[in-house]
Amino acid sequence: MPIANARMYSATPQVKQAWKDVLGWALRSARLPWDVIDYDAPAPLAELWSRSDLGCAMMCGLPYSQRLPRPTLVAAPVPSPARYARRPVYFTDIVVRAASKFRTLEDTFGGVVGYTLEDSMSGCVATRRYLRSFRKPDQPQLYRKAVGGLINARRVIEALDAGDIDVGPVDGYYYELLQKNEPAFAAKARVVASTQAAPIPPFVATAPLTADELGALRAALLAAGSSGDLSPQRDMLLLAGFAVPSNADYDAFNGILAASNDFKGIW
Repeated sequence: MPIANARMYSATPQVKQAWKDVLGWALRSARLPWDVIDYDAPAPLAELWSRSDLGCAMMCGLPYSQRLPRPTLVAAPVPSPARYARRPVYFTDIVVRAASKFRTLEDTFGGVVGYTLEDSMSGCVATRRYLRSFRKPDQPQLYRKAVGGLINARRVIEALDAGDIDVGPVDGYYYELLQKNEPAFAAKARVVASTQAAPIPPFVATAPLTADELGALRAALLAAGSSGDLSPQRDMLLLAGFAVPSNADYDAFNGILAASNDFKGIW
């Protein structure tokens, strides 16, 4: 039986439950008797994404674009804050400790940069790409040390607060969920730069779905974007609704992971 999961944007226990409520409502509406499973950090997301029984699970756009054959694209969340402009996109925000002396990204050069996982777009690769324009012949390495394995945006903020790193990337939508639902914790960090928009992690299926199952699931998720039953959950999730982007939208990630090896030296 396929399973559903929204681990990627389960920023707090309350947010996790809201996602489970939305997915459960959609599955009932689609008459799909699937389970919405827990899969909490630090369990490796790569192991979740390697499963062949995913029916509706969030997957980072970078590994989604690299997997062959690609999973079935079900739908993608559309965040409600203004900068998303009602599009299924997200940004990588580069953050520092709120109380630090740093005011710009350039101020952090020479310090310690943190990142989540090397195959994470929001947690690593997007920032490496962004930093390329700052690299100069007389400054080929921007940071003196890099600290990896921070798993998610929450761990990046914890590392900043502990003084283990000076700067690090966070998924902008995840960070806004923290600002909305755990503001005291989110306030420990401050944004000094943001990347351009990229296609947001979609809900995908690796299990073989019939055309009827896929159609019913998509219709239910689209309906979840306006159902009065889910108004509190959408408010908590900063969720305007869902969209069905083109599979080709994620071609934007083609070649990015391989090319990232060319600029690891930036840190």
